[in-house]
Amino acid sequence: MTGAGWFALAITIFGSLCYATASILQAVGARRSRGTAQTMAHPLYLAGIFFDILAWVGAIIALQQLAVYVVESILAGSLALTVLGARIWLGSRLRRRDSAAILVTIVSLTFLAFSAAPQHEVHTPGELRFALCGAAAAMVLVGYGAVKVDAPGGVIAACAGLSLGGAALVGRSLPIPAGASAGETGLILVTEPLTAALLVFAGTGMTLYAHALQHGDVGPVTAIHWTAEVMAPSIVAVAFLGDTVRDGWLLPAGIACACTVGAAIVLATAPATHATHVEAAEEPSKALPPQAPRHALGAPPLPVLPQPTGDRVIWWGPPPIWRPPDRGRPVEPSYRALALPAAAPRFVWAAPPSRRR
Repeated sequence: MTGAGWFALAITIFGSLCYATASILQAVGARRSRGTAQTMAHPLYLAGIFFDILAWVGAIIALQQLAVYVVESILAGSLALTVLGARIWLGSRLRRRDSAAILVTIVSLTFLAFSAAPQHEVHTPGELRFALCGAAAAMVLVGYGAVKVDAPGGVIAACAGLSLGGAALVGRSLPIPAGASAGETGLILVTEPLTAALLVFAGTGMTLYAHALQHGDVGPVTAIHWTAEVMAPSIVAVAFLGDTVRDGWLLPAGIACACTVGAAIVLATAPATHATHVEAAEEPSKALPPQAPRHALGAPPLPVLPQPTGDRVIWWGPPPIWRPPDRGRPVEPSYRALALPAAAPRFVWAAPPSRRR
């Protein structure tokens, strides 16, 4: 592998570290909010998106030199870093199978690094552009439909993984000429239809992943998400984009890729992964007033006693003007009515005024 390839590999490892940080921040932010819109606006989730963007930019740069299966497998290894981070900073428990999965991840990623061959520039015909843009639009419709019908979290997580995997395929297919200046590269990206497909894929995957975290368990959601993001685009890249493997390393690379996904599934069910979720703080219950009775067990609902609607009755003089009761007053709670029974209306007698003779 050339020097540019090793540099791309270092960028991918840095992206894996960013993914681990983003996973912890996004999981905590998702559990501290309600609804997808509120989750996306949570400060912790926004910080996680920042690290996600760093990882995505690094992955797009690395995909110009490395195969899709190498980049995606290394990014899937971020679960090992997530589990280790939760063990160090959150004090979560680490099972024996988790330690074994971390070791398998390290060995598998080492094999993947050595199996990577120098990749040629992808020729992007009009048919490939049309297919990728159509796939981006299809993922938007499928993801929107899955959310509308209240599909299980695993289905939405799979859609999120396929969307982010599609973003990796678009990044591998971007026609960036070698030796172009920054201005020329920016002009090419702005006028390239695949750039819009990349943004649609990334936005759809990010939104669906937030929804899956909000409505599903972190273990199955993360496992399905990474399985879909690694396997599907890797197969498509080898079949249609011409990704290659070093001579004699095809079988070890396939085994290492499968072991990486299997270790990610094991690590997704680890207690350390669940420790990144913090339930929303419950609102403190309002203290009862001192007049309220205190019961060891929950008391049954008490009937609401009728409230007086008048103060006194005048027995002489012109007919009194009837005043309707004030129904805008808040109704007293039932425990107040029982603890402090309302006084019955008093009939006050007053002597008639004496007439002057």
